[in-house]
Amino acid sequence: METTVTVAPIGVKVDDLRKNFGAQEVLREVSLAVEPGEIYVLMGPSGSGKSVLLRHVIGLEKADGGKVLIGGEDAFDPTTHQRVRTAMVFQAGALLNSLSVYDNLALYPREHRLYPEDQIREKVERVMRALSIEGSEKKIPAELSGGMKKRVAVARAIIMEPQLLLYDEPTSELDPILAATTSELIATIARETGATSLVVTHDRELALAIGDHVGLLMEGRLVFQGTARELRESADPAVREFLNPAINPDQPRFRQKENPS
Repeated sequence: METTVTVAPIGVKVDDLRKNFGAQEVLREVSLAVEPGEIYVLMGPSGSGKSVLLRHVIGLEKADGGKVLIGGEDAFDPTTHQRVRTAMVFQAGALLNSLSVYDNLALYPREHRLYPEDQIREKVERVMRALSIEGSEKKIPAELSGGMKKRVAVARAIIMEPQLLLYDEPTSELDPILAATTSELIATIARETGATSLVVTHDRELALAIGDHVGLLMEGRLVFQGTARELRESADPAVREFLNPAINPDQPRFRQKENPS
């Protein structure tokens, strides 16, 4: 599946990040590092602060303390996101309902005048074929299934040719087959484009399937970082309790990623 041209990946560093909403501590001194070109999966239960952290990385939230660096530059500086190409696949897709699928995909290169219209059409059609959404270009988002909306949202991000690709709960509300397909899609995009991927999810099986490195966020604190293998082998009671439904060897939903380290 040829999706797009390769890009120069960038790293992400989160250092002592803190965020409060009123009296509620949402992120408590979170520190992590995402290496250029890898898939880093940040998982945890609902309400653990995963999506809030992602919003800090893309610059949609301002921290109460600590810092986030993208390619060594301050993520809270709006000019950083003008120099570094980042794209986010939102949990609900965030497609524009007033536009067709084609126009949703063509919007970014049109608004930024990146290419002439014939090249935009070529890029949109190539990505639609790669993600098996061809034939839906005239539909509006309301006419799409949940799985198709996810694919269109991913396609829109790919067309931006990002150096950093962020996913917010990419398998939420999908049936097991579509969830497995989506996990394979994320891994394929990372392999073929070279983009760095940061995925936040409560889906334990997704994390074990595709993560080069995995972090576990519990009540705003990062309680584990390591490879998928190290996660499975961890004896930490909090990790074991969270992972228990996912490490049953009898019925794995995904083929778990092996990591020699």
